[in-house]
Amino acid sequence: MVLFYSASGNTRYIAKQLANNIGDECLDLLQRIRTNDFSEIRSERPFVICSPIHVSNIPLFLTEYFKRVKLVGNRQIYFVVTSGGYAGPVDYFISKLTKVISMDYMGHAEFIMPSNHVISNSYPATDPDDCRKRISESDKKISAVAETIKNGRKLNSPAVKLWEKMLVPPIVYSWNKFGTSAKGFHTSDKCVSCGKCSKVCPLNNIRTENKHPVWGKNCAHCMACISNCPADAVEYAKTTQGKERYNIKKYVNNELL
Repeated sequence: MVLFYSASGNTRYIAKQLANNIGDECLDLLQRIRTNDFSEIRSERPFVICSPIHVSNIPLFLTEYFKRVKLVGNRQIYFVVTSGGYAGPVDYFISKLTKVISMDYMGHAEFIMPSNHVISNSYPATDPDDCRKRISESDKKISAVAETIKNGRKLNSPAVKLWEKMLVPPIVYSWNKFGTSAKGFHTSDKCVSCGKCSKVCPLNNIRTENKHPVWGKNCAHCMACISNCPADAVEYAKTTQGKERYNIKKYVNNELL
């Protein structure tokens, strides 16, 4: 079974194509995470977890979810991650997670997709031509990853360098603790009060007051709110003003999403 969380559609796109290629079910975890639904998930075939990368790791809320949900049936687990270009020592983090949840880790594959992290000038937006190129190259890679999973072989995860094990974990911890403030989020006068931002927030961090969204303190900087706003009304301080928002729906057939 393919399980996924996706903010701007990249991971959803990969997960659904992968599920089609291996002939397996595909389950979106968003509502389960939002409602704290930790009821068991059963699969007689290997589990395939598809996730975006947040600073060299899968999102913290997804890690915590898998520590609490019971995966029943097959004990093999693969990870497929989407990144904007660098997944870092993600293998170090997810291999530790699989030990905690007592699963047989079968490796991970990385798909380099367009970046959606528009709230920081440190992560330049992917230009449209490069977006199309990255999506096209990922399409070509799907069948090889699917074939490996279908045949029960391990995915060839990149080796984690010693310096990555030493330097990156403190950065990840610091980012999760101090780097995900929601204080900068607000809406411009383009807001149409549709409530979409609230519905796509995995942490239920957005409430509606006077028909407009208000952000709380529990933010993951997943970019779901800003990437899915139909009016491009969600802003982050002054950093996002005039910037193109990314959502994969601008580049692929909606039937694939």
